[in-house]
Amino acid sequence: MRCRTCRNEAFYRRLHEGVALCKTCFLKDIEEKIRRTIAKFNMLRFDDHIAVAVSGGKDSLTLLRVLRKLEKRFPRATLTAVTIDEGIRGYRAEAVKLAKKSCKELGVDHVVVSFRELFGKTLDQIVSSKKELSPCSYCGVLRRRAIQMAAREAKANKIATAHNLDDEVQTILLNIFHGDAKRIARVEPVLVDPAGRFLQRVKPLCEIPEKEVALYAYVSGIEFQTCPCPYLETALRNDIREMLNRIEERHPGTKFTIFRSMERLRDSLKASMARTELRNCLRCGEPTTGSVCEVCKMLDRAVVA
Repeated sequence: MRCRTCRNEAFYRRLHEGVALCKTCFLKDIEEKIRRTIAKFNMLRFDDHIAVAVSGGKDSLTLLRVLRKLEKRFPRATLTAVTIDEGIRGYRAEAVKLAKKSCKELGVDHVVVSFRELFGKTLDQIVSSKKELSPCSYCGVLRRRAIQMAAREAKANKIATAHNLDDEVQTILLNIFHGDAKRIARVEPVLVDPAGRFLQRVKPLCEIPEKEVALYAYVSGIEFQTCPCPYLETALRNDIREMLNRIEERHPGTKFTIFRSMERLRDSLKASMARTELRNCLRCGEPTTGSVCEVCKMLDRAVVA
C-alpha cells in the first residue's frame, strides 16, 4: 500500500475516502485540513488573542500544537492556554501536569483555574452532594462558564475548543435523544453572540475524526493523558459514542454524513431559535434565557453538607 501523495510506504488508510498516507504526509494532511476548516468557517483573524481550552488530553494538546504552528505565520496573533481543574481526584492532576509541560515546550502562556476557586466546590463535592443530574451535566455547564471567565481574564477575544468530528456528531444525537432538537442548532463550528455577552467560540478540529486526532498525537510524540475520566461510564454520551463507532466501522463516512446533514439543517433551526430572548441572570449577571442561569441553579442544588 503506497501513500497517495509521495508514493512511499503508507501506514494509514482513510476508509471513507479510500486513500492511504505515510506518516509525514498524514501529519501534513491533518494540519492542512485544520487550516482549511479555519478558513472555511472564517474562525480566526490575523490579530486574534485566542484562549485555547487545554485539558491535557489528545484533542486539546493536538489543537494547541497546530495553532502554535499557524500562529508563527501571524506575529500579531496571541495564544493563551486555559486549563480548568474540575477537582476530580486521581484524574485531573495528571492532565494539568501534562498541559503545563506542553505549554512550556511550545512557549505558550498558561492559565489554570479551578472549580473550587470559581464556584467554591470541586466537581467531586458537587456530584457527591446531589444526584439529580449526571456528573457530565454538571461538569459541562460549569466548565463552559469557567473557560469563559478565564478567557476574559486573559483578555482574549476568542476561545478555541478541541471538539472533534466525533464530539460534534455525538452532541447532535445526544440532543435528539434528550428530546431537545432545537439545541442541535448550537452545535456549530463557530458560536457567536452578536451582543458580545459571550466570547466567540471556534472549533478548528470539528471536521477531524477522533481516531485521526489520536493518531496525529501519537505520531507527533505528544504526551497526553490516556486515562479516561472516572465519570465517563455514567454518561449517555458514552453509549452514543460506542453506537456511532460500531456503525462507522461497518459504514465508513457515516459521521461525516451526519455532520454535513446538520450543516444543511442549521439555518432553519437557528431561525426558530432567534426568537428566544437572552437576559441577565438575576444572581450572577451572566446571559441566560430564563431569570436564573443554569450555573446558578446547579450550584443551588449542590449544597455540600
